[in-house]
Amino acid sequence: MGDPPSARAEGTMRDVTTMATEGSDNDGGGERLLSGAALRMTVLLGESDRWHHKPVYTEIVHRAQRAGLAGASVFHGIEGFGSSSLIHTSRLLSLSEDLPVAVVVVDTEERIRGFLPELDELVGAGLVVLDACEVVRHTAQAGGAAT
Repeated sequence: MGDPPSARAEGTMRDVTTMATEGSDNDGGGERLLSGAALRMTVLLGESDRWHHKPVYTEIVHRAQRAGLAGASVFHGIEGFGSSSLIHTSRLLSLSEDLPVAVVVVDTEERIRGFLPELDELVGAGLVVLDACEVVRHTAQAGGAAT
């Protein structure tokens, strides 16, 4: 469940969750910094998509963290449509309960492609998009947080 539609800012995407790799199981407990050529994976879902009674986007973020990926963010959309061609919107007069959600993960191509099989059982009607990208800044800040 997200905020009610009236609480969402129109025209923006809201960053819901960001997970860092610090202390993850696969990277030896340390922080792994990323820079240069990378691959961005965007998983487009409906907000109401569930995996064992919890949101699919939550399961993707937790699996990405356990896999030691560099980070994951979940964004709520305010309007969109998918394969059903039914428009879902957060406008006050529309009572949509399945707003669009995007899970974005950036890491090396090898690590992202290695993670794709994890999505097979999670993403039914969703869409997975891969884009080449370049990370220009991902450095550790005081206290261990990465930017």
